[in-house]
Amino acid sequence: MSDNQNLLAGQRRALILAEVRRRGGIRVSELTRMLQVSDMTVRRDLDALARQGALEKVHGGAVPVGERRTHEPGFEAKSALEPAAKHDIARAAAALAVPGSAVALSGGTTTFAVAHRLLDVPDLTVVTNSVRVADVFHDARRAAEHDGGPGAGHAATVVLTGGVRTPSDALVGPVADAAIGSLRFDLLFLGAHGITVEAGLSTPNLAEAETNRRFIRSARRVVVVADHTKWGTTGLSSFAALDEVDALVTDAGLPAPDREELARHLPELVIAGDGDTPDQRVM
Repeated sequence: MSDNQNLLAGQRRALILAEVRRRGGIRVSELTRMLQVSDMTVRRDLDALARQGALEKVHGGAVPVGERRTHEPGFEAKSALEPAAKHDIARAAAALAVPGSAVALSGGTTTFAVAHRLLDVPDLTVVTNSVRVADVFHDARRAAEHDGGPGAGHAATVVLTGGVRTPSDALVGPVADAAIGSLRFDLLFLGAHGITVEAGLSTPNLAEAETNRRFIRSARRVVVVADHTKWGTTGLSSFAALDEVDALVTDAGLPAPDREELARHLPELVIAGDGDTPDQRVM
């Protein structure tokens, strides 16, 4: 989908619909780049598809019909979304971790990316409710012990909370909440399904919302890691206001007006660069 400026409207809309269904949702800004057409053209196409009942328009983009505030994609489906952005966010976020500290990671594909970067930070104690995140550290420790390298003695100690598994492979519910509530962390890396000024941080899963609240109460510093597509999205349950967040690490895909809006409501906003571009911090 790199050179579609000469496509007929029907062909263009078929491509849009295919992308929405494949990815579970897409933003207007992404479609304008992919189709090489104007913002106005994309919005007209989305309007036409919405009138046909083929998709649902949401703030800044579109989702498949039926993907309401309670829709929770699986881990694999979410992993395919914005991989480059998650890579940049993970690199910038992991730089905030201090060797020897207690770090918590919530469930999610962006925190999963952060976990891989934290492997380079020695002597961490990691608390997580994510099976996937725990596996990252577990596999790294086994590999280090097998190789007998010097890193084996500095591998992270991992605490997996237990609980009931969600579609995104997070463990939630009373068991997870009790475990998290009994601990205290220096730093929390927290994912979110959606972020708005009005609703703050939100998720489609009610039980996960409560587990995330426990994480926040147990953390000295709360760092939200979320790519630019989460801005303007709202899930069923809000679990934190923006003033409960110490920092948000997002990617360079966030438009300038949205950066300015978020910077007014957050103590610190980090825009992760693309590897060649330095990260930007707005205090």
